[in-house]
Amino acid sequence: MTAIYRTVLVFDHQERTVASVGDSSVAAVWMKGACKFSWPEAPAASFQADEDDDSYRFAVADVVARIGQGELFQANIARGWSGVLDKAADPFDLFVRLAAGPAPYGAFWRLGERALVSNSPELFLTFDPESRRIETRPIKGTRPRSLDPVEDAAQANELVASEKDQAENLMIVDLMRNDLARVSDIGSVSVERLFQLESFATVHHLVSTVTGRAKAQSDPGAILEATFPPGSITGAPKHQAMKVIADHEPPRGPWCGSLVHIDARRQMTASVLIRTVALSSENGQWRFRTQAGAGITAGSVPQAELEETEAKIGAIRRALIG
Repeated sequence: MTAIYRTVLVFDHQERTVASVGDSSVAAVWMKGACKFSWPEAPAASFQADEDDDSYRFAVADVVARIGQGELFQANIARGWSGVLDKAADPFDLFVRLAAGPAPYGAFWRLGERALVSNSPELFLTFDPESRRIETRPIKGTRPRSLDPVEDAAQANELVASEKDQAENLMIVDLMRNDLARVSDIGSVSVERLFQLESFATVHHLVSTVTGRAKAQSDPGAILEATFPPGSITGAPKHQAMKVIADHEPPRGPWCGSLVHIDARRQMTASVLIRTVALSSENGQWRFRTQAGAGITAGSVPQAELEETEAKIGAIRRALIG
């Protein structure tokens, strides 16, 4: 779905300023609203798993077995949670509560009776038409944060040293190198950073950076066509992983798709819609569904992968039900 926005508010959180771009009369109304802020209460009364824990452990074990049989190398298997917002609540209340632990690619998008609230830390793609630089930053490898600084540092160090998580990350790096090569000049694709530790409000991640120089005829549409869906949330080989995912999950909806911004210069930024809640309004009340997944490899342990999904969904659960 494509939308054109002729009026926007630009928030600079570092300088604590807000500026308007576009229709000044519309922006003036929005600016008044932006200045009347109050912290919203938890907007939902329930947060229910779509399936029980055993179902997810079974799915992980099945994928591990299929990897052992040579069907694939890795697949990202997710589980879901659903619920209803209180009648007086709005999806933007959830976005405001998540903003307490902001992520680099957080976003709020609403069109009529549908809304997306995203607190994504993951960059899918950037494209600069002047330099022709394409960049992707897949995330693979996760550990939960701890309030104890010593334990938190130990979790981070364990992640950085984990051969299993490095192998998981490297598989997706190779996949994304292949995807970028389809729309990049020969020899221009490179890995600029490998297994870099990045820490967010609730989790530590391993993040790698792959870049390329786009072919002269490659535009944002061609780049998206060559690389979508993101390798980090499908697996390797990508098409086979998607078939395996379909055996264990209902349709994902917008989750793990991409929210794409393309400006007038054709400069593109696209996120991976992890840590994302999809909402739809029915009879004046908002229903939500959200998911969290884990990359399953030959070395995966079902209970550990279940615990990883719990760590990943923690911030959204707290934002919804407190």
